[in-house]
Amino acid sequence: MFDGTPSKVSGFVTTCKLYGKAKIKGVPMEEQIQWMLSYVQGGAADVWKENVLEELEAGELEFETVGEFLAEIKREFGKGEEEAVKAPELRKLEQGGRTMMEFVQEFKRAARGSGYERRPPVKKFKREMNGVIRRKLMDVIRRECGQTWTRVRVRTLDNY
Repeated sequence: MFDGTPSKVSGFVTTCKLYGKAKIKGVPMEEQIQWMLSYVQGGAADVWKENVLEELEAGELEFETVGEFLAEIKREFGKGEEEAVKAPELRKLEQGGRTMMEFVQEFKRAARGSGYERRPPVKKFKREMNGVIRRKLMDVIRRECGQTWTRVRVRTLDNY
């Protein structure tokens, strides 16, 4: 269920996309939107849903694709809140007991929408890596490259 809480917008939209591709592909757009609206309940989302349903029933729906509808949900309920929620989440993120691959994926997810996209948060990533892994990586870099950790310039996490 989605009640309009800004921090839940991305998860709701992603779930709708996945379910739409897996289960209701080929179903008319209006029916797909009605299905998605059935999971919009509570809070400010109820009033918005009623307005969309009235437009849908009157044949005045402004959306030409389901993607446009989902983008509208993000615009309506995200309103810049995603960055306000994700930036602190990124700052709190640590590798802990996760594998490096799990940490990289979680870090990329948290960085998306955090406001850090244009300036890669690689320093933050290196700082929050598991200490044992970070030390071993620093040793390899020193041995193989003759550089210190601070001189390694990684511009993207895509190579991890």
